[in-house]
Amino acid sequence: MAINYGSKRITVGAGYGFRDWLVQRVTAVLMSLFTFILLANVLLSKGEMGYDKWAGIFSAQWMKFITFALIVALIWHVWIGVRDIWMDYVKPVGVRLALHVLSLIWLLGCGGWAVQVLWRL
Repeated sequence: MAINYGSKRITVGAGYGFRDWLVQRVTAVLMSLFTFILLANVLLSKGEMGYDKWAGIFSAQWMKFITFALIVALIWHVWIGVRDIWMDYVKPVGVRLALHVLSLIWLLGCGGWAVQVLWRL
């Protein structure tokens, strides 16, 4: 006689739980902090805002570092959100897999382009 001490839990869908919830909150806080730092730089700069002044804000190595951190945080934040949408609302597995792959390619492409623009300044 077999005794069943509980059933195995099968996790499907976007229910990855606390880790993804925490990543979304941490990346949102990082993006908010970056926005405040950027606004402070823009508002505290003297003179007319043009390309030279804008490029000057991003020319400092510390600003390039936090901008790179923002790009990584933004991509991670978007990936979790988009992945959850695909997993919750797209039921055919093949279509969902294709959307995941296309989303990843798009996000990595956008991230690579953003880093390329950042290091050209």
